[in-house]
Amino acid sequence: MIPARRTIVLPVPPRRGPPDNPVLVTLGKKIFFDERLSEPPGTSCASCHDPARAFSGSHGSRIGVPLGSRPGHFARRSTPSVLYLRYVPAFYYFEDDEAPAPEPRGGFFWDGRSDSLADLARQPLFNPDEMNAGTPRRLAGKIAGGPYAKDFLAALGPSSDPQAILRGVGLALEAYLKSDEMTPARSKYDDYVRGRATLTEQERQGLEIFKDRRRGACSGCHRMAETSTDPAESMFTDYGYDAVALPRNPSLPGSRNPASFDLGLCERKGAKIPSSDERFCSSFRTPSLRNVAVRDSLGHSGVYKNLREVVAFYANRAVAPDRVYRAGKKFDDVPPKYRRNINIYAPVYNRREGAPPPLSDQEIDAVVAFLGTLTDAPFVKAAAAGSAPVAQLPPR
Repeated sequence: MIPARRTIVLPVPPRRGPPDNPVLVTLGKKIFFDERLSEPPGTSCASCHDPARAFSGSHGSRIGVPLGSRPGHFARRSTPSVLYLRYVPAFYYFEDDEAPAPEPRGGFFWDGRSDSLADLARQPLFNPDEMNAGTPRRLAGKIAGGPYAKDFLAALGPSSDPQAILRGVGLALEAYLKSDEMTPARSKYDDYVRGRATLTEQERQGLEIFKDRRRGACSGCHRMAETSTDPAESMFTDYGYDAVALPRNPSLPGSRNPASFDLGLCERKGAKIPSSDERFCSSFRTPSLRNVAVRDSLGHSGVYKNLREVVAFYANRAVAPDRVYRAGKKFDDVPPKYRRNINIYAPVYNRREGAPPPLSDQEIDAVVAFLGTLTDAPFVKAAAAGSAPVAQLPPR
């Protein structure tokens, strides 16, 4: 039996690495926005991690996961924002005397499979369904012959070894993604805890529900510190993993096969710390809620397209599953053998079917309003500009 997730005060992850190296940060930013690196050219890191969407996005796809560099090719999971990555700890097991077993935490991606940003950068670059960059040698040739070749040489030194050049690409991207530019902390909520802004009555009500263990209890996993002015204290995640059993996204290519499931954490491959234990199957890392209102797809599968739908899911999953799951197929995106892993203990889940929901429609709206205060100032207006043209799946 999986115990309820507890509210645990974790140490704030330290800033990892030295202060920003402006030369390396500038180089990393150029690489991040370089559309020449994909095959065919035209897709950069920023195509999916769109600045207008707080560095998340779908590259014009409406199916919930981003379009790759080639028509008909889509990533497997939705695009997480790459803001605030300096605070994400490497994958580890949190041990507590009160817990029956160590709890997995940290790591990059939805399944924590990468422990460094330098390694993270390789995966979308060479994934044939994403940037499809080909081989390290091909990528190295584009770097060496590109418009920032001299900058690369000055920052990382000469090399003709494709693997060494690829390591340099990772280091530069890591510097950019950990930079102050990518850690803005300029939301209304940040101003609120600094005493520079006042929440509206609806936002204040949403904050109270967010913290209230009898109703939302959101802060149990989306950890925050209401009085701290250090943004690292309020990343709105505990970096942990949970099996929340989102409904299946029928638009994904993999969903056409009823026997195909995304098992999340227990698929983590090549890890120094094994995580293939079946009790972790169908668990995904708790995302940060900073800038969540800007995203155009939510959940690891991108099944939801707006924030209110997600909050309503949590309010209705236990008490009205017919409003959540299609055709009455409860927990339809979790294999039957792993449904024992699903969290049924948190306050929003431990109610009997048919009972009153933990949140009314008005309270759902209040939580959504509060979550809107987590949007950083640079993205408030940009988000209203709309997204790129839509790419649809090819006909079946």
